Amino acid sequence: MIIVDNALNKREKENNPIKVGLIGAGEMAKGMMNQIVKYTPGMVISATYNRTVSKAQAAYEYVGLKEYKLVETTAELEDAIKAGIPAITSNADALCEAEGLDILVEVTGTIEFAAKVMLKAMDHGKHILSFNAEIDATLGPILKHKADIAGVKYSVGDGDQPGVTLNLYRFVKSMGFEPLLCGNIKGLQDHYRTPETQKSFAAQWDMTPEMVTSFADGTKISFEQACIANATGMKVATRGMYGHHSKEHIDDLTHLYDIDEMKELGGIVDYVVGPKPGPGVFIYATTDDPWSAKYLKYGKLGDGPLYSFYVPYHLLFFETAISIARMIDFDDIILAPKAGPVVEVVATAKFDLKAGETIDGLGGFKSYGVCENYDTARAERLLPMGLADGCVLKKDLPQDKEITFDDVEFDPSNIKHALYKEQFELFSK
Repeated sequence: MIIVDNALNKREKENNPIKVGLIGAGEMAKGMMNQIVKYTPGMVISATYNRTVSKAQAAYEYVGLKEYKLVETTAELEDAIKAGIPAITSNADALCEAEGLDILVEVTGTIEFAAKVMLKAMDHGKHILSFNAEIDATLGPILKHKADIAGVKYSVGDGDQPGVTLNLYRFVKSMGFEPLLCGNIKGLQDHYRTPETQKSFAAQWDMTPEMVTSFADGTKISFEQACIANATGMKVATRGMYGHHSKEHIDDLTHLYDIDEMKELGGIVDYVVGPKPGPGVFIYATTDDPWSAKYLKYGKLGDGPLYSFYVPYHLLFFETAISIARMIDFDDIILAPKAGPVVEVVATAKFDLKAGETIDGLGGFKSYGVCENYDTARAERLLPMGLADGCVLKKDLPQDKEITFDDVEFDPSNIKHALYKEQFELFSK
């Protein structure tokens, strides 16, 4: 951040701002706008796509962008960018195609739509910052592969748990320690929450009930930890992760993990429910260096062999501008898959399901997602949670049963299914 703020101040002085395009104008996108417009020198919101234009207009007016232009075509958007006038459009292709934007930030939380937008943007030389753990956990390896071929940058952003965890992971590694566990601190985990049970909480925070349900039923944390696993090469120690419950401090829970098991797996991703501080992320790391061990003890980090490092918050959209600047000015990727998938999120029946039912979307009534190591998931033909939306069941399934490709019918022409097939074939070679 110390380097980033100086670089942005330099851009501000030189009147050379980073020009940002947003795909989506929901609550998180509105927060990003607020942060960039009011508090980030050297960066501007140049364009926003939203299916409902009025929602983007309301967001612009809230953050103080009173003078803006509604556009429909790529040419109209390019004219607005050249004139320095913030634009709004219901045509996502215009943002993908328009010259003059430095980066697109994808904030829809979708998979099918987001995949189409990202591919088109890459084809037109656009860098992509994703605030979308769902698509990265499902299709991140193939998207990163295609970004590399196109010569553009692809990254998941800071502010959500995966990006915050990777910052901490890099920090811990840079001091010579060996991270063995990347963890997430949760306050609640209940696989059977639904949009109905979460409706009032969602209304409180202007979020959709489905979004809040995915936080509560374990789907969101599974996607987040899968992103981390794919970026680090870590695995899960058991299907669904351990998910220990405790009221102690995270520093006092190292005894819950077997250091030899973690080393054998190349490190693990996991979560804990209920400990202090919360919410937050943590790393358990080790060292074989007696000098390091001596001064970790001096620094009150204990006797080892596992040492606890944590960040007691994740700051959502407040850190998005920092991510943008890191990518554009420092070629610094916050989080992206190392190569092929390592951990996958697999769909599991939330309740007893009947043949003929259509599986609804993430945070819905029909399924929840759990982490499984990729090799196991493919050997058992488990259905990725990111592909489950719209699949029709061919047979009855009991509650908590994993759903397989053989249990469903789906439209293989959907871009998410086509990309997943391409990803499987690419990384199976």
